[in-house]
Amino acid sequence: MRRSLEGAFREFAEARSGQLFRSACLLTSGDAHLAEDLVQETLGRMYVVWGRSAVRVGNPAAYAQTVLVRVFLAYQRRRSAGERPSAELPEGAAAGGSDTSLRLTLLDALRELPPKDRAVVVLRYWEDRSIEETADVLHLSSSAVRTRSSRALARLREQLGGSIGEFATH
Repeated sequence: MRRSLEGAFREFAEARSGQLFRSACLLTSGDAHLAEDLVQETLGRMYVVWGRSAVRVGNPAAYAQTVLVRVFLAYQRRRSAGERPSAELPEGAAAGGSDTSLRLTLLDALRELPPKDRAVVVLRYWEDRSIEETADVLHLSSSAVRTRSSRALARLREQLGGSIGEFATH
């Protein structure tokens, strides 16, 4: 029984780690190292409860995303005088696809949002979760999610201004 649970968890982790990493990258505004740490912490927590919760959790993938957001928010609360993000990327970090400028611009804009607002944007628009699901994950009311979402999108529009159009045409 234990061996089959471990195999099921390993299969789940392999199938979902890519999506968890992409979400974590958005939450951390592109900090790949922190995103990896958050994914590992999420999978570690999932493993601990896997045998107990696999039967009760109807959608383990959605539950993993919920755990990821909670791990991110807990990290944000703990971070006080520790590491600070740098405004400059190291040489070679921007090498990649043609949409690099757009991606970096969006990640910079996301970085400026408070952690809970960033979590709302990622859950609502990247994970395509409903207002109610987002509210449940973040322990907020539906109206608080609507308010945070509206304010966060307005702030992103303000930060990105007309420049977003120039990136979209390239």
